[in-house]
Amino acid sequence: MRLDRRVIRQRARGLMENVILTVHLILALLLIGVVLLQRSEGGGLGMGGGGGGGGVMTGRQAANALSKLTWIFAVGFIITSISLTLIAARNASTASVVDTGTVEAPAPATPPTLPGLTLPALPSDSPATPPPAN
Repeated sequence: MRLDRRVIRQRARGLMENVILTVHLILALLLIGVVLLQRSEGGGLGMGGGGGGGGVMTGRQAANALSKLTWIFAVGFIITSISLTLIAARNASTASVVDTGTVEAPAPATPPTLPGLTLPALPSDSPATPPPAN
């Protein structure tokens, strides 16, 4: 059985969309993590400027590394967002949802009846709304 080229392209496009969506979700999680690791004052990983200088990375170096990672993840996130938008636009049909079908009127609602339960009739002069609160 030989597959049509159009079917092969549609399957490849669907696979590509899934791969880009997976990368997009991973980038979103990484971006959230990197942003949460940063301090608002600019010191990365919550490290202060004081203390012993014998560490592998100083506070300034960690801030620079996290800032660069944030930019890299943000650019990747925007690229995958645009790619997913273009793929969705290509796969979208030109017909409107309103034009595709007709809507039937819903059946009139009937109140449920309980066997053996009768409600007293309201006097004709009573208001349909409750009395105002004082």
